[in-house]
Amino acid sequence: MKDKEIPIYRGLPLPDRVQKEDGQAQQDIEKFLLYMRKRHSVREYSTRAVPEPIIKAAIEAAGTAPSGANRQPWHFVAVSSEEMKHKIRLAAEEEEKTFYAGGAGDEWLAALEPIGTGASKPHLTDAPWLIIVFAQRYGLSKSGDKRKNYYVPESVGIAMGVLITALHHAGLVCLEHTPNPMKSLGRLCGRPANEKPVMILPVGYPTGEATVPEVAKIKKTISEIMTVFND
Repeated sequence: MKDKEIPIYRGLPLPDRVQKEDGQAQQDIEKFLLYMRKRHSVREYSTRAVPEPIIKAAIEAAGTAPSGANRQPWHFVAVSSEEMKHKIRLAAEEEEKTFYAGGAGDEWLAALEPIGTGASKPHLTDAPWLIIVFAQRYGLSKSGDKRKNYYVPESVGIAMGVLITALHHAGLVCLEHTPNPMKSLGRLCGRPANEKPVMILPVGYPTGEATVPEVAKIKKTISEIMTVFND
């Protein structure tokens, strides 16, 4: 049955054009590449505050991401409350204790060893903001009926990539923490049953002594990540 809340297709003239000459495009993309190479996942956060409008703009940028059937199956919860961050940290560390005590398996734990992670998550309270990303497994119409969402993991993954890039563009750092499974996050954040927490991003500025794992600077070469077919 056709969803009456879905509008019919009407084409609009392309509202924005940002195309460039080849030379300018090459110059700009190389600058962007150099800038993105300066993006790092950071665990040590300074006490410097981050104004809420910066966080809001970054989340709005994430909301521009493409999604399956334009369902936009995501929700972002931004948290600066110290009490709330403390509750989230306690819940996360409880899950992580099980994970690092063997729940993850030896192979997974061995893969994480060069990253230097552990069950303690001080960054969840040190960072001035936490952004919790929720994936909407299904949508709800205005009348409360379930509505299927399409390509949810792919759509939310694209939005998170835009969000991380936007935060970097604002001069901020973040850390990609994936709840495992942290079902309590939905309750803590007051989110409905159709939403699943998929990532927590501590966001802020790095301390003067912040470090990153040496292995994190080792990236695959372009020949390892790209295959070209041309005439």
